[in-house]
Amino acid sequence: MIRGLRLLWPLILTVAASGAERTDCGSIKTKLLPYPIGYCAVLPPGFAAHPEKKYPVVYFLHGLGGDQTFMVSSGAWNVVADGWERKHLGEFVVITPQAGRSFYINSKDGRARYDDFFIREFIPQMEKRFHGLGTRKGRAIAGVSMGGYGALRFAFKYPQMFSVVAVHMPALLEDLPRGSANAGLNGFLGGAFGTPIDEAFWKANSPFVFARTAGLQGMKIYADCGDRDDFGFDAGTRELDKLLTARKVAHTIHIYPGSHSVEYVSQHLEESMTFIAKGLGLVGVTKVR
Repeated sequence: MIRGLRLLWPLILTVAASGAERTDCGSIKTKLLPYPIGYCAVLPPGFAAHPEKKYPVVYFLHGLGGDQTFMVSSGAWNVVADGWERKHLGEFVVITPQAGRSFYINSKDGRARYDDFFIREFIPQMEKRFHGLGTRKGRAIAGVSMGGYGALRFAFKYPQMFSVVAVHMPALLEDLPRGSANAGLNGFLGGAFGTPIDEAFWKANSPFVFARTAGLQGMKIYADCGDRDDFGFDAGTRELDKLLTARKVAHTIHIYPGSHSVEYVSQHLEESMTFIAKGLGLVGVTKVR
């Protein structure tokens, strides 16, 4: 049951000056969406000096109310930069695409084909531009809230493309709430799932659908959520844990103390980044401090 229908705000923290120097932002045009899509890439220290080098890529999906500047505007950049400086994390490129309220799916009305855009156009263009390895083993996906929903859905729907997925407080609801709560979801979710929300379409696009049938053996899976999540996403995260356990799919899922908040994400971001680095097999990865 959702315990509130306010927008998921962008996570706003102080930005390190060095972060801006290693960030490349722009936009790409596509016929699959009615507008250009912005992106920002956070680049590792050696990127400019070694143009011939290929890097693993982490696609980090923002939440509802955020945008492509998430890694910098949220302060998440500082966690990654600190890991690079301490040789705690191997080097990789982090790319965040703009997604609005798309929930990273092909919309019910067919006007915004975000899923198709991300897989067919965005990933190939980004990995060409930012020297990606272009392999499953060199590709991870992560996200927060709506972005957690999107990351899990992409990973489970396209397991041949991603070797690691790591999410915080993913927007997981196996069933839509009834009554007035459901009516309120229309404004909260936007039109991606139809207006009013088409329940069958919602269920068909849920990460749970793909988690039940996809070949996930060998994928590194991490998720966490606060035990007092304002939107009830802790219940959905627990259900995902049960589903993967029943399928005997190895995974790491935590329910930590906390709510749906900037403080919660900041407390656990280093853990997910370390999980991603280990999953990508990067050199120099050690335990979380």
